[in-house]
Amino acid sequence: MIKESHLQPETSVYRSVVPAGEYWMHFVRKGETLRILDLEGNQAADTLFFSADDPHERYSACDTIREQGNVFITAGTVLLSDLCRPMLTVTADTVGRHDTLGGACATESNTVRYALEKFPMHACRDSFLLAVAENEHYGLDKRDIGHNINFFMNVPVTSSGGLTFADGLSAPGKYVEMRADMDVVVLISNCPQLNNPCNAYNPTPVEVLIWKAGD
Repeated sequence: MIKESHLQPETSVYRSVVPAGEYWMHFVRKGETLRILDLEGNQAADTLFFSADDPHERYSACDTIREQGNVFITAGTVLLSDLCRPMLTVTADTVGRHDTLGGACATESNTVRYALEKFPMHACRDSFLLAVAENEHYGLDKRDIGHNINFFMNVPVTSSGGLTFADGLSAPGKYVEMRADMDVVVLISNCPQLNNPCNAYNPTPVEVLIWKAGD
């Protein structure tokens, strides 16, 4: 569902551009609004959410899909934790749907999907591992890397129940926006994937913006 935001970038309290292939990790307070902006179009932003109070509570694709009755994420979707508690609510979305099934690319999956020589290529799981290693104060380690959302990524479900990676639905300036329903730690890997059309074989930057509660 397409729904535009009333929030203006100039009123945000935080802005940061995340280069292609880099990670972004940040604390977002309850009531604050987080926007992920696709600057050049068809980029994939692989995203993990953790409870700031207990990082072992994290976003659950299984619970979110079951309770929403939809495999895609869009405006109105409530992102649930593995304790089935609301973590964030998608309040605006100018893309229409986002993937929560395809998972994050990894060196291992690159070799299975594409070719053995793809193993040395940088992948989102590498970014996640680097982020938790460089930010020990959040209390996370590699065992906490679980289900992720692929914002802006188009992964259609086939009639036989399989998944396919297709050209993205996003475009320059498209965004998804979420209100935090609890204090959360957000970890984004701005996908470096060069092997499938999720980002037109050309990884590009995204921008992250935050507005204070009540805006």
